[in-house]
Amino acid sequence: MRIAMRIALATSAIMLALGAAQAQDKVIKIGTEGAYPPFNNLTSDGKLVGFDIDIAQALCDEMKVKCEFVAQDWDGIIPALQAKKFDAIVASMSITEERKQKVDFTNKYYNTPSAIAVPKDSALKGVTKEDLAGKTIGTQSSTTHFNYASKTFTDSTVKAYPTAQEYQLDLANGRLDAVEDDIVVLSQWLETQDGACCKLLGQPSPQPVEIFGEGAGIAIRKGDTELKDKLNAAIKAIRANGKYKEINEKYFKFDVYGADS
Repeated sequence: MRIAMRIALATSAIMLALGAAQAQDKVIKIGTEGAYPPFNNLTSDGKLVGFDIDIAQALCDEMKVKCEFVAQDWDGIIPALQAKKFDAIVASMSITEERKQKVDFTNKYYNTPSAIAVPKDSALKGVTKEDLAGKTIGTQSSTTHFNYASKTFTDSTVKAYPTAQEYQLDLANGRLDAVEDDIVVLSQWLETQDGACCKLLGQPSPQPVEIFGEGAGIAIRKGDTELKDKLNAAIKAIRANGKYKEINEKYFKFDVYGADS
């Protein structure tokens, strides 16, 4: 009887060890753009870096799984998720009703407002529709910022670009009158040598939730409730244990999470 019990206990221990090892070996593939610094960027040696990447890695560590990152052009990032090229999108994607028709979202992991930047010698004084009438405004295509600019600045020409770097280059070279994007993206660009040409003009107001959504969330395939619940629990955990704060302070001088919701 004792021998049988020892065998059973040994078998249970082996099964638990195997289960733990399998959990550690589990891989979650994360899709991101790699062209939206400081949130995500692809370095010259092909490494993905940025706030999104560090947050995703922290979430994977919290869930005790391995992260594998996949760079994907923004315009094709949702179709690539649906095609199972990766399991989740961590790429500063705003949670909007339109996108909810195609994917499911976790709770937000940050929420920052939009802003407008112009050349330093610009005569523009404000960021209203009237202020920008007749001007050409650059923004990234297939984003909430493009949707906002198109619907708000109807007396302006809104020009869409595949990446933030491309509209930034055109603003610096005098081919645009203004650009619209996340305030963090613009502010950090303006602090670089490439952004020395330009200045922050202001934040449009109001910032409608129906366009900008509830903040940036992690997109997963429709119906993947298990992964969604695990990611939500992990977001809550890293907010509570200080890991989120540690990553936030690496990139920003203020809490980009926004108000608790």
